[in-house]
Amino acid sequence: MYKQGPEIKQENLNSQPRGKKPDISLIRNLPAIPTIMIEINNLLDNPLTSVNELANIINKDQGLTAKILKIANSPLYGLPRKVSTIEFAIVVLGFDHIRDIVIAITIIETFNKRKKDEMNLRKYWIHSLMVAGVSKKIAEEFSYGNPNEVFTAGLLHDLGISIIQRYYEEEYKKISGLITENKYNSLYAENITLGFTHQEVGELLLEKWNLPLTLCEAVANHHFPSESKNNKLVSSFIHLADYITNKLQLGDYMWDDHFELDEQVLSILGFDNHKKLESYIESLEDKIKLQFENIII
Repeated sequence: MYKQGPEIKQENLNSQPRGKKPDISLIRNLPAIPTIMIEINNLLDNPLTSVNELANIINKDQGLTAKILKIANSPLYGLPRKVSTIEFAIVVLGFDHIRDIVIAITIIETFNKRKKDEMNLRKYWIHSLMVAGVSKKIAEEFSYGNPNEVFTAGLLHDLGISIIQRYYEEEYKKISGLITENKYNSLYAENITLGFTHQEVGELLLEKWNLPLTLCEAVANHHFPSESKNNKLVSSFIHLADYITNKLQLGDYMWDDHFELDEQVLSILGFDNHKKLESYIESLEDKIKLQFENIII
């Protein structure tokens, strides 16, 4: 169990302070919307755009291409043959889903340009992809209308950690120490160090770049989906996927070491009790392990 501090009550750790939001404009050199996002959005706004035209833009970025192919070959998609080209990935995933994936990967990569020893980028990427894939699977099983939207939100859920690491390097190190050495919950460690959390700063960036409300809200509330005002389901899918990856230690990430389940997720998703939830997690375990093995190859 994470430490609370001498004057901090348990209930205060399981809710977010809702006072003044952090002023993200104070962060120097905040990147503009990446050019490739603009190019792809412009292409996909044109109904006459062909698969080859879109593929030509994506293929200019080898890192982006590799990540899209990794996603397309995830066992959760259940495709009967290997996806080896961006053209085929576009066909099987669809234009809209490709757009969402490109947006998410580009945002993550924008903030992941840093010294290799400061943050384990491989673990961060694996965790993001695991949460995205598991949350999409959960959304499909709950017959949610747009599981691809959930996938994108899952990829972006911990974006704020990258922003903190990039713009608050010393505070990032202090927070990491509080988590690993003092066993503090990450949100508590962030609040006492910065006065805001990775949820809030991630939400503010997505709002600044005018991304959809569902994405902003899911990022803002992935630790507390019950606090979502517009779409508790998407936030709950992300939260449960985050909880599962940590519980099974498959794609878990250090800043979630003391992850707490938002108990209200049980009622939001219709689980009668914890036993039903645990049974559901067990039913997904083999598929999640297969996804993890595919990602780490």
